[in-house]
Amino acid sequence: MDALLEKTVVQDAGLLRSHRKTGMALFFHSLWKYRYLTIMMIPTLIVLILNNYLPMFGVFIAFKNINYVDGIWGSPWVGFDNFTFLFTSGSLWRIARNTISYSLAFMAINLILSVGIAVAINEIRNRWLAKGYQTFLIMPHFLSMVVVSYLVYAFLTPDKGFMNNTVVEWFGHDRVFWYSEKEYWPYILTLVNAWKGVGIGAVIYIAAIAGIDQEYYEASVIDGASKWRQIFHITLPSIQPVIIIITILNMGHVFNSDFGLFYQVTLNSGALYPVTDTVDTYVYRALKELNDIGMSSAAALVQSVLGFALVLLTNSAVRKINKEQALF
Repeated sequence: MDALLEKTVVQDAGLLRSHRKTGMALFFHSLWKYRYLTIMMIPTLIVLILNNYLPMFGVFIAFKNINYVDGIWGSPWVGFDNFTFLFTSGSLWRIARNTISYSLAFMAINLILSVGIAVAINEIRNRWLAKGYQTFLIMPHFLSMVVVSYLVYAFLTPDKGFMNNTVVEWFGHDRVFWYSEKEYWPYILTLVNAWKGVGIGAVIYIAAIAGIDQEYYEASVIDGASKWRQIFHITLPSIQPVIIIITILNMGHVFNSDFGLFYQVTLNSGALYPVTDTVDTYVYRALKELNDIGMSSAAALVQSVLGFALVLLTNSAVRKINKEQALF
């Protein structure tokens, strides 16, 4: 019995090695077969490794008290002391509330507008006109936030701004000092974020709509379906997997904010901190004052871990509802 068992184990080990060899052979065969595509992919992989994976080794900085005399490797370990900065700060509730609420609002509004714009552009029969609209909507995405901040300032400057000299004056109201009155800024920031990001977001959904089989629409026309019925019963259900995947990925950024939007566009006005101060801007200002690299690394690590957890939870929820539409 022992000899038979030993023989079976040896045979299984031989089969496993054989499968491994076969798998490796297939892998290298595929690399050689698609060698030109592999060569084209190498620069992107290098950038991905340098920008996304190599910096992961710097996670240990969050657990050190970095000083310039001892350097990164020689600086003393402080454990979780760097993390206490965020959790003992009196501004924790404010910055957490602003960061999460803005992220969720931006995500929902940009999703609705991006899908709506994509559907609308898809319905334009003149392809040149559709491409023109698409290009016009994408352009703001490529503007620096510094440029955007000057454009916003041109609208909101108290003396010569467009809003005070045209809109506010036309309604007969007194001049508004926009950079001192916080109640307007949740709407201003939402509008600026949508103006800058909706166009590039619509491109993804336009590509998804382009992949829908046209026979569905032809069959619906024969059945007498209107454009609205085609949109709600063919277009939207067909791009639903893409919408879900984009939403799952965006959940990873809920604890992050657009630093340029909240710091540059608001001109870092102290009067606006109650509604514009986020984790990123708060840590940046603290880093300038304290020059504590370990503290800022700890804050970034907390954001990354929480974002990753949200992605897992969101994907798990989607998997329970519809396993095929989950990201993994």
